Amino acid sequence: MVVAPEPGRPPRLTLAQTRIPIPGIHRETKRLPRLQDALDFWQFSGAAANVAMQMGRPEVGRSIVESTVESGALMAHPWKRLRTTASYLAVAILGTPEEKAIYREAVNVAHRQVRSRPGAKVKYNAFDRNVQMWVAACLFIGFEDTYQLLNGKMNPEQAEAFYRSSSTLGTTLQVREDMWPATRVEFDEYWNDACARLAVDEDVRAYLDDLLHLRMIHWYLRVIFGGLLRFLTAGYLPPYFRERMGVEWSAADQRRFEHLFVFVAFVNRFFPRFLRAGGSATLMKDVRRRIRTQRALL
Repeated sequence: MVVAPEPGRPPRLTLAQTRIPIPGIHRETKRLPRLQDALDFWQFSGAAANVAMQMGRPEVGRSIVESTVESGALMAHPWKRLRTTASYLAVAILGTPEEKAIYREAVNVAHRQVRSRPGAKVKYNAFDRNVQMWVAACLFIGFEDTYQLLNGKMNPEQAEAFYRSSSTLGTTLQVREDMWPATRVEFDEYWNDACARLAVDEDVRAYLDDLLHLRMIHWYLRVIFGGLLRFLTAGYLPPYFRERMGVEWSAADQRRFEHLFVFVAFVNRFFPRFLRAGGSATLMKDVRRRIRTQRALL
């Protein structure tokens, strides 16, 4: 259904355009799901897609393309960037208030270097709370999509409970608690409106092409894993994002993507929870060791 627009405005986007379809139905459980339940090694399968989604916002895309901070650049140091991002997520979800504050300050140090130059065609500042809200919303979408692909589509009560535990994805940055939409329905409205701001210029499109083709990792890893990761990345992108980024995706691709996760979800049930989420526990140990020994977090 297309939402009737205000006079002079294009039709509002719908969730069918801005979210990926989820097959299956979530089973009933004794406890309502929480964000912590989405900590699974399969969450990394959508990492590149999530970066691409974040870069769809012009302020994020241009800040990454124009960045002069080589030490944290994804294309120059992909494994370090993966560690620091995954560590941030672990702290945001599992960390104590004190650990969140320490990690926030470490991120702030890096963000102070991220601002547009005079005369830039897109103005940006890494401390812009509205842009950070967009990044946090993308992170939430990534966690929810992966969780539902593995466990089935949540009903409204389950989705609300899952959402209520997610605000720390933003508040561990500069997002105020009152900026995070109060209910899941309000978040969906925010998300559709925010997606309407997507704009991908040629420079950002070229960067995303490098990202989607994994040109930041060694060639032999691309040969082994490149095809699968490109397929997964395209599958995690919602239809509107694919359209704006020029990513091709067919009905047959969608069927293969869904069949893959039916298989993955089945196999995943045989792995103990502590193994599937073990990476997050290891990351938290590393973060706490770095804090204790006063080593750099980023």
